[in-house]
Amino acid sequence: MSEQFFLSLQQNIKLMLWAPILSTIFRIIFMIVYNPYPTWKGRWKSVLGSLCYGFWWGMDFDAYVFLLPLVLVTLPALLFDRYHQIEDAVRLVGLTIYSCVLYAAFAGKMIFYKHFHDTYNYMVHYGNHAEKHNLIDVFFNQDRGMLVILGLIPITFISWYIGNFFLSLPSIPYPTIEGTWPTIVWNIGLVAISVLGFYWFRYGGTLSHDDKPEWDTIPTVIKEDIFFARATVPDLCAIETVLKHPLRDEYTASAEDIDDAIHRIVPKEYKDSWQDLNTPLHAFKRVASGPRIDKPQHIFFIVGESIPQWSLDEPYKDLNICPGLWDFKDNPHTAQVPNFLPAGNVSRPSIVSLLSGVYDAGMEINEREAFWHEPLPTSLASQMKNLGYDTIYWYGGNASYGNFNHFGKAQGFDQVESASVFCGPDVPKTWVGVYDHVFLEHIEEEIKSLEHPTFHFIYTTSNHGPYKMEDSLLDYDPKQVMPNLGDDLKSNKKRNKELATYRYSDKAIFNFINAMKKAFPDSLFVVTGDHSNLFGSLNNTSLIQRDYTLRDTFCTVGLLQHPAFTKDTITAPIGTHMSLMPTIIEAIAPKGFEYYSIVPSLFDEQPDTLVTPYQWITPHMMGDVRMDYGESNIPSYKPVEPIRPINNHGNDARDWTLLTMWFINHEKILFSKK
Repeated sequence: MSEQFFLSLQQNIKLMLWAPILSTIFRIIFMIVYNPYPTWKGRWKSVLGSLCYGFWWGMDFDAYVFLLPLVLVTLPALLFDRYHQIEDAVRLVGLTIYSCVLYAAFAGKMIFYKHFHDTYNYMVHYGNHAEKHNLIDVFFNQDRGMLVILGLIPITFISWYIGNFFLSLPSIPYPTIEGTWPTIVWNIGLVAISVLGFYWFRYGGTLSHDDKPEWDTIPTVIKEDIFFARATVPDLCAIETVLKHPLRDEYTASAEDIDDAIHRIVPKEYKDSWQDLNTPLHAFKRVASGPRIDKPQHIFFIVGESIPQWSLDEPYKDLNICPGLWDFKDNPHTAQVPNFLPAGNVSRPSIVSLLSGVYDAGMEINEREAFWHEPLPTSLASQMKNLGYDTIYWYGGNASYGNFNHFGKAQGFDQVESASVFCGPDVPKTWVGVYDHVFLEHIEEEIKSLEHPTFHFIYTTSNHGPYKMEDSLLDYDPKQVMPNLGDDLKSNKKRNKELATYRYSDKAIFNFINAMKKAFPDSLFVVTGDHSNLFGSLNNTSLIQRDYTLRDTFCTVGLLQHPAFTKDTITAPIGTHMSLMPTIIEAIAPKGFEYYSIVPSLFDEQPDTLVTPYQWITPHMMGDVRMDYGESNIPSYKPVEPIRPINNHGNDARDWTLLTMWFINHEKILFSKK
């Protein structure tokens, strides 16, 4: 039985060879058929990188060609001799079926790309609402559907033949092992190696699930070339991603529905005429009332990873996890918006919204090639350029993740700089980016050499799970950091690792800010987070005898500092990420300067309620648009009771999302390659 298991295991390994080979052949065919370039000269690194990375990424599914025969063939055959006699036939049937699945996914991708110039994406869901007879008609008459179906025949025979060839290759003879215990140890070792081998291949040549290949970690040399980046994506992985993300109903909104939404949100003077404009964003034109400060040499717009408002609220002050942020807030020249919402609940929608001036709302417009060619009227960087600033986007990770290298430049940045590139390959980093202190020390030196007025958009990354930074670097002793708090807070290692990482990031950010204030005393600083985060699991502890509130869960910080500011320079009680861009412009722009913003600046009177695609907020209450209750905004140690009934502003949130949908629907008309 031990010998049978050893030999059968080798047959499974041989069987596994064909699927990645077939996938690679399909990937090469795709590259050749849809190749957009006259020659691949100078692009071979992208080509070979796509084939290599695509191989490992495809192992997410291909590795099961080893595991399933192990579980369904090898092990049962040890118990049933008749089944043992047909092991290879069963393997070949399974391999052939899987090969046909790979072929079907590939053929579908080829058709999809022909129609939509993209690999499988959210538009796959449109098939649920399409006229089925029309789809069938298009498939057979436009896409040569019969040939596609007939293609299953050669794939079946080729896969059976190749599989049989691989299975016929010689196997390593069973070694001579004497004794019961050595045999048991040998077999246990084989099982362990088999399991580890499966996960090593499935996770792309690593045993860490966090490091398995995915779109965001495609190497820059490939990601810079969108065609080869698309070619890299395994077809089954693309389908899996689509199925995991059901289509939002905004994608299926009618043109009339979208127009009605825009009618509701444009200023009243454009209610009946916005459709005469080139874009509805032109209805949001504003005129600056005149500068409030002298034009600074440098403007620093700093977005810290996961900076939550709760860390600046009194109930959490004794944690002492962000002394830099507290000092910045308490500075007499800092204006604070105490109730401040991010543009998204996760990083990318927030960053995309801040850069573009419209709510991304999870539409991922940064991933849409049409948005890589010119800025929206409301874009932050392009409007700063109109005020005479050079513009740089400094990112602590790799800007090609999420295509921010393309999207950022399109939205007006002269430079999009990735710490993973300019800091070098050997600097310490987390899985999302270079350690904050290393990143910020690098750009500190770069900025000091700049002579022209510059707007800096700086986005850090270190305060992010899985919180694996070295303890020696964090230098965090909870007994010294929070001496007055309970032992339940000091003794939990996981909690303190998360709190320590935030404190480390806080130190790095405000060391940088202090260095810039010393070098450029007239600078304007804007500090916010990309979103909130509930790191530390502080709810229902001796510190906070309650569950998290909506304020804890969603609010980030909104802080602006300049030597000419006072605490009363900004008195707006509420704001969102979208409030920051017009506030910067109104602070420095000459009187009469025209700009575009979907919300007023923080110097102006705010609407009674501010609504994002996700939350709503008033001076005294806030809520989630998906929920039927609100909560008080006042920070509290004790439980906060839900308030019902309320208007959850779901329709208002959808209106803002449909504004973005209008641009997606009109992208081919509005944007063209320059």
